Amino acid sequence: MSLNTERLSLREIAESDLENIHALLSLPETDFYNALGIPESKETTQGYVENWIEHQKKNPRTLFAFAIEEKDTNKFLGLISQNLGKPKYRNADVWFKIHKDHWGNGYATEAFKRLIQFGFEDLNLHRIEASCAVENIASQKVILKAGLKHEGTNRQLLPHQGGWLDCYSYAILETDWN
Repeated sequence: MSLNTERLSLREIAESDLENIHALLSLPETDFYNALGIPESKETTQGYVENWIEHQKKNPRTLFAFAIEEKDTNKFLGLISQNLGKPKYRNADVWFKIHKDHWGNGYATEAFKRLIQFGFEDLNLHRIEASCAVENIASQKVILKAGLKHEGTNRQLLPHQGGWLDCYSYAILETDWN
């Protein structure tokens, strides 16, 4: 499965993405606000990749993880994922991670908007959510540009370097999208 935008291709994760994904997840800059942490080894990253690929085979699907690539060059830019909640609630949570060399180019916003479209038009979702650390201004901008609305603050939600960070929560409803 592949989702396209004007500049990007969001394609499902493949085994061949391991090196790029490991490099991305190993960057302190892109890990700073991420609870996952830097992988201890390439085998740890391999486990993530295998899990994402395994979800591609499930029916019904509960997770859609995509590599973000430049359409013209096939250059790996990052990751984006939509994790579905309970079917009755028709909701999903989205996260993204862009390689630091590609920050500030609008790639995260473009990919996020396309994933929202996929969620509402193809998956018939009612609500799409995202959250980020209060201090993560760049992600806040992406989330707001993608059309989500700020809904509140979750106190000490994100484990971070021996402490806890507050996170903002955001959501967009299908009625907002339409």
